Amino acid sequence: MTVLRERMRESIRVRNLSPRTEKTYIGEVAKFAQHFRKSPDLLGPEDIHRYQVHLVDEQKVSWTAFNQAVCALKFFYGKTLGRDWDIRHIPFAKLPRKLPVVLSRGEVGQLFERVTNFKHLGIMMVAYSGGLRLAEVAGLRIQDIDSKRMVIHVRQGKGQKDRFVPLSPVVLEVLREHWRINRPRNWLFCGQRDGEPITHSAIQRFVKRAGKAAGIKKRVTLHCLRHSFATHHLETGTDLRTLQLLMGHSSLQTTSRYLHVSKEKIAAAKSPIDQLEDFATSA
Repeated sequence: MTVLRERMRESIRVRNLSPRTEKTYIGEVAKFAQHFRKSPDLLGPEDIHRYQVHLVDEQKVSWTAFNQAVCALKFFYGKTLGRDWDIRHIPFAKLPRKLPVVLSRGEVGQLFERVTNFKHLGIMMVAYSGGLRLAEVAGLRIQDIDSKRMVIHVRQGKGQKDRFVPLSPVVLEVLREHWRINRPRNWLFCGQRDGEPITHSAIQRFVKRAGKAAGIKKRVTLHCLRHSFATHHLETGTDLRTLQLLMGHSSLQTTSRYLHVSKEKIAAAKSPIDQLEDFATSA
């Protein structure tokens, strides 16, 4: 699959998709080919259907993993090979609509109190105070922290988009202490290997440990802090359009899902039973 792999890589790069997308797509097509033990250019729609059934019934993959495979195959056959059969007939799985896990302000405080490592604390505070994604936090460089304008420059976030988010004075002081202790030279949060950023898995491990140490029963992840950022903003009156820009969402519909987990918004919605005055009086 070497020649096909290179063709697919070129197709991805000319469309300016992220390196992470490139790795995922190529890996998914490789797994598809390995399943049938054939070159993928010799396979077709019926094989894709059988592979989807295999993923669901035998592999029992998550819906997210299932749809990643579908996206990769659609791209390979539609964009790389330009097959004339209808790519739209390769179905996606319908994702279950789950509400995001959100921490209360008190739980966020508990979490931060349990972290004594300033690099770890800086990562978690940046994620919560700016609503950054895991990859965005890990990819920060020292020059992205603008203390004069009090903003953080998030470069090439999801969808290859740049944006600015506010830099909290509290977070700035923690980052300065982190710099004083650890002396990062390029990446703001360095990994164990010199000259490389901290890995995503390393971040998730210490965030999970911090959640357990704080006695929080919810599943605590870095993305959980991003969800909490969005929900707490809505609860303090930030409008959806502003929040959309801060979060880096392409669609306002994506941002609006946080309305469903904002307790202030829910509490402000009056139940229709409260409008039944005659019933209330007689009761």
